[in-house]
Amino acid sequence: MTWEGFYLFCFALGLCLSAIAFVGGFSHFHIGHLHMHHAGAGHGQGGNGQSISPINGFTLMIFLCWFGGTGYLLERYGGFVVPVVLVLSSLAGVAGAAAIFWFLARVLLPHERALTAEETATAGMIARVSAAIRDHGTGEILFTQNGGRKFAAARSENGLPIPRDTEVVVMRYEQGIAWVRRWDEVAGDLK
Repeated sequence: MTWEGFYLFCFALGLCLSAIAFVGGFSHFHIGHLHMHHAGAGHGQGGNGQSISPINGFTLMIFLCWFGGTGYLLERYGGFVVPVVLVLSSLAGVAGAAAIFWFLARVLLPHERALTAEETATAGMIARVSAAIRDHGTGEILFTQNGGRKFAAARSENGLPIPRDTEVVVMRYEQGIAWVRRWDEVAGDLK
C-alpha cells in the first residue's frame, strides 16, 4: 500500500463512520460509545456536571477525515517528502478534531440536561383518547409533555370503554400502559 492509498483509506473510513453516525442519530441506531479518559487531559464541562473527553467517537472520526484528506492531497499534489506530509496531515487532523471538540464542549454540552422524574411522570396528566379504548381492551391516548406531543397505550381503569376524543386523566403508568379514567368521573369525585 502506498502512502496515498493509506491517506485515502483513512479519509474514507472517517467519512463512512461519520455517515453511519449521522444516519444512526436519526434512526436511533447505536453502535456503542467510546470513552477514553487520560490523566491530566482536559474535559469539556456541561450542565449538571456532565463532561466529555477530548478523545471520543466524534473527534476520532473527524481526525481521520482531516488527516486522510489532507495527507492524500499533500501526497498527490504537494510534492512534499513523506515525513512532512505526515506531520502536516496530523496537524490538520488535530485541528479538525479540536474544532469539533470545542463545538461539542462549548456549544452543545452546556444545553444538555437530564430530565427529572417529575418532568417525565405521566400520573395525573390530562390526555385525550386518540384511539377508542375498548371494553376491557387497549386504546391510545395523546398528551403534551415537556413541550412535545406524546402517545401512549391506554386502558380504562374500571374496564369500561372510552370513546375517541374523550378527555381522560392518567391514574398510573405501569409496564408501558397508561391506566386512565374519564375526566368527568374524576371531576365528579373531587366535588
